[in-house]
Amino acid sequence: MHSPSSGPEAAASRAGDRPPARAAAPRALPPPVYLLAFSLFGMGSAEFLVAGVLPDIAADLRISLPSAGWLISTFAIGVVLGGPPLAVLTLRWPRRTTLVATQVLFAAGLAAGLLTSSHPLLLVTRFVCGLAYAGYFAVATVTAIGLVPPERTARASGVVVSGLSLAMVLGGPAGALLGHFTGWRGGFWAVVALTCAGAVLTLAAVPETGTGGAPSVRRELRTMRRPRLWLVFAATLLSTAAYMITYNYLAALLRDVTGLADVWVPAVLTLFGVGAFLGISWGGRISDGRPHRALLAGAFGIALVSALLASFAEHAAVAVPLVLLLGVAGFVLNPALYGRVFTLASQAPTLAGATTVSMFQLGISLVPPLAGAALNAGGGLTSLPWIGAALALLTVPVALLDRPKHRSSGQSTAE
Repeated sequence: MHSPSSGPEAAASRAGDRPPARAAAPRALPPPVYLLAFSLFGMGSAEFLVAGVLPDIAADLRISLPSAGWLISTFAIGVVLGGPPLAVLTLRWPRRTTLVATQVLFAAGLAAGLLTSSHPLLLVTRFVCGLAYAGYFAVATVTAIGLVPPERTARASGVVVSGLSLAMVLGGPAGALLGHFTGWRGGFWAVVALTCAGAVLTLAAVPETGTGGAPSVRRELRTMRRPRLWLVFAATLLSTAAYMITYNYLAALLRDVTGLADVWVPAVLTLFGVGAFLGISWGGRISDGRPHRALLAGAFGIALVSALLASFAEHAAVAVPLVLLLGVAGFVLNPALYGRVFTLASQAPTLAGATTVSMFQLGISLVPPLAGAALNAGGGLTSLPWIGAALALLTVPVALLDRPKHRSSGQSTAE
C-alpha cells in the first residue's frame, strides 16, 4: 500500500495514534488486533442471525413476515445513518473508551429488545444496536492501525474485518441453530454475552490510544471533501453489493439450480467463509505494498467468478469450487479499501472510517431491491451472479480513477 504522507504533520499524527515506540515491529500482529476482530465477530453475529430466525420472531410477536423483516432494515439504517455522527460525537474520547461504550450500548440495546414483546420497541432497539455497531466497527479499525507500523495497516484492518466475515458464515448460522433449540432469543443472548466479554477484555488488553494529536471536527469534515476518498467509498459500495448479491441467494441457487441436497448446502456456504479468510489474508499482504493491485484483482475476480457461476450453476463439480473462489475474490480487496481510506484520511481517520462502514452496509442493503427487481422480472436465480459481475466491473474504473499520480521523482502521492 502507498504509505501515508511522510511529512512532519503526518508523522505527528501517527505517533499520537500509537502506544510508546518500540525498537522494531514484531512479525506477528499484536494480540489486541485479534481481540478487536473477536468483538466484531460477536456484535456482527446479531446482524446475520436475524434472517435465520425471522419466521420464529414473526410467529412469537404475532406479526407478518414482511413486518418482521423491518428488524433487518432498521439495523441497516442505524449503521448507515448513525455511524458517521456517532464518530464525530465521540471524536475527543480516548479510543478504548469509545470501544467499550459502544459495546455496552450495543449489549444494552440488544438485551432491552429481548426483554420486550413489542414490535415497535424492538425496532427502536435494533436501530440503537446498528448505531453502536457502526461506531464500534469504525473505531476498531482505526485503533488497529494505530497499534501497528505504517507498513502493516492494511493487514491489521483486514484482520479486524475478518471478524465480520466470520460472523457471516459462522456466528449467524450458529446463533440460528441455538435459537432452534432455545427459542429465537437464545442466539441473541449468546451475542450479548460475547459482547460483554469483549468489553471486559478490551478494558484489560487494548492499550489506551489517542486520536492523533488534538481531535478536530473541522479537520475531519475537511478530509471528507477529498474526491479520491469518495472514489474509495464508491468502490466499497459497488464491490460489496457485487459479491453479496450472489452470497445472499447462494442457498437457493445451490438447492434449486445446482440440485444439491439440503444437508450439503451449509457445508458449501462454509467454503465461502474459508475463501473469505484466505482473501483477507492474501489481500492484507498485497495491500500493504500494492493496494490497487488488490483492488483490481478482487474486482476482476468477482466479475469472472460470478459469470462462471451463472454459466455453470447446474454443474455441482464446477459450482462448488467457485463458491470458495467467490469468497477469496470478494474479500481480497477489503484490506485495500481500508488501507486506501486510512492513507487518504491519515490526518483525520475516524469519520472516514465510520463512513466506510456505512458504505459496506449500504452495499449489503442494495442487494434486496436489486435481486427483487431481477427475480420479479423473471430473470431466475442465475441472473443474480450476472448482476454481481456487472457491479464488479463497475468497480474497476472507480479503482483506476483512484490510482495516485506519480511525480517526476517516482514517488506517488495519496491524493
